[in-house]
Amino acid sequence: MAEKGTISIHTENIFPIIKKFLYSDHEIFLRELVSNAVDATQKLKRLSSLGELKEDIGDTTVEVSFDKEKKTITVSDRGIGMTSDEIKKYINQIAFSGATEFVEKFKDKGDAKDIIGKFGLGFYSAFMVAKKVELISKSYQEGTEAAKWTCDGSTEFEISEAEKSDRGTDVILHIADDSEEFLDEWRLKSILEKYCKFLPVPVKFGTEEKREDDGKDDEGKPKYKTVTQDRIINDTEPLWTKAPADLKDEDYLKFYRDLYPMSEDPLFWIHLNVDYPFNLTGILYFPKAKNDFEVQKNKIQLYSRQVFITDEVKDVVPEFLMLLHGVIDSPDIPLNVSRSYLQSDSSVKKINNHITKKVADKLTELFKNDRKAYESKWDDIGIFVKYGMLSEDKFYEKAKDFALLKNTEGAFATLDEYKEKVKANQEDKDGNLIYLYTSDAAKQDTYIQAAKGKSYDILLMDGVIDSHFVNFLEQKLDKTQLRRVDAETVDKLIDKDEKIESVLSKDEEEKVKAIFEKAVNNKSMNISVESQSPDEMPVTITMSEFMRRMKDMAKMGGGGYAMMGNMPDQFNLTVNGNHAIIGKILRAKKEEKKEQLAKQAYDLAMLSQNMLSGADLTNFIKRSIELAGE
Repeated sequence: MAEKGTISIHTENIFPIIKKFLYSDHEIFLRELVSNAVDATQKLKRLSSLGELKEDIGDTTVEVSFDKEKKTITVSDRGIGMTSDEIKKYINQIAFSGATEFVEKFKDKGDAKDIIGKFGLGFYSAFMVAKKVELISKSYQEGTEAAKWTCDGSTEFEISEAEKSDRGTDVILHIADDSEEFLDEWRLKSILEKYCKFLPVPVKFGTEEKREDDGKDDEGKPKYKTVTQDRIINDTEPLWTKAPADLKDEDYLKFYRDLYPMSEDPLFWIHLNVDYPFNLTGILYFPKAKNDFEVQKNKIQLYSRQVFITDEVKDVVPEFLMLLHGVIDSPDIPLNVSRSYLQSDSSVKKINNHITKKVADKLTELFKNDRKAYESKWDDIGIFVKYGMLSEDKFYEKAKDFALLKNTEGAFATLDEYKEKVKANQEDKDGNLIYLYTSDAAKQDTYIQAAKGKSYDILLMDGVIDSHFVNFLEQKLDKTQLRRVDAETVDKLIDKDEKIESVLSKDEEEKVKAIFEKAVNNKSMNISVESQSPDEMPVTITMSEFMRRMKDMAKMGGGGYAMMGNMPDQFNLTVNGNHAIIGKILRAKKEEKKEQLAKQAYDLAMLSQNMLSGADLTNFIKRSIELAGE
């Protein structure tokens, strides 16, 4: 007895909207249909556990198949099934109204990708790829008949009796001409592996051949045979669903290699397992960090009850932990919502805070339990810790106890330890502690050696975010300033108000300045003559800490500092009046000789800052040869 009817909706024809709305994401139809099949199977298992199922539960594998000739894709399950009345209720009313509400809510949004997960379309996502859908179902309840529902993508449907001996549901999609790309074994397999890899019920897709041992041949060598077996797409009990106590390090490493086949092994991991006040499971791995931020991001996969949703987890995971890899599974993260909604959702905020706390606790534990091992990993984990301290105050409060500073000798110290280490020797006349650092130890070696000559300690700050971290430390640490080793001459790096007598008279200083101004002939150099130790360089080129930081900020797109990027570089050129070469310049008989020696001293300073190149470098080499021959 066939029954025809019309689906009651406000929109005259919702199917073109469904099709158009998710145009770029048609492949999710398979995720939705397989998820529905898994849900029906799990409901049956629950009924069985409650003693409400008379028959043996039997095989509950969900099967996906396709027929290229008939242009069909079929998703079959042996779940609870439906009667014709239930089909009318769940397919025509509840499922459809869910799809209608979803599309009505989001059809005017410009970017469909801004919606997380897109759950809610459910069954009707089938019409993104199908011109006709048939649903044949038989309920688990005794004495019920199988029923068939058919719809061609209009608002009309037909329900009739059907032949089906076993309980469960088959959804048969008659694929539309513009979606025939899905009638391909490898395309379907890749979609199933992407979305259904960890579903809790076995999902079969075709068969595969496997090589097995087959005893030994006459010569005693091993023999093998090829057997055909069902291709099961998924691991029904992924690692994050298991108890941490039951797992070994090798299990975590194997899972990581399965997720990221081309990556190096991670440094360590955190197993998340919370069921109150929200539900959250997962495993987060600390990878060996490279200095390129963007390469690292979007490696955390978000699941909802083992169904893959997205790998864009920006609003679920704290920004600084986007560099981690792994899996998060939570049914408490709302899925049919825009990203702006996610940011204000209380469950998401709680999950966000919990992940931050777990990471801080793990790092604290590693630091306290085996400091040497922690220090050996610092070059890789430092980027997470510094990024976290910059991003979140709550994280900073915990991290200040396990964050490390590393000096040019490779020695590590916490923030408190470092303060104690340098306070005796690196306090200026105003009582400020001065931390010296280098952003490139090889290029700035001349300056480093000069600072070491005064027994100063130099920090290594050469990471991708260290220019921000330097500013941040100054804001957080009391009466502490950070200065790059080439920001001042060594006597002024830490101003202790110690005066060195000049061997030059005021008149001689003016003459030296005039000689250098003529020899250098560069408006970007502010030239001064000062009395320094005769052991220091004859000429030193520096850029003030303030000016260089402003320009660094401008380079990194630092908001109000953009204008600084267009300003010409300004350097300080300091001539050491007490150096023997300066006396030699003054004693030279000819003006061109004075100029030649001044130019040589200037070029040496330029060379020490890696600022000498092209014709200037060629001329310096020629001049060095001439002077050596004198």
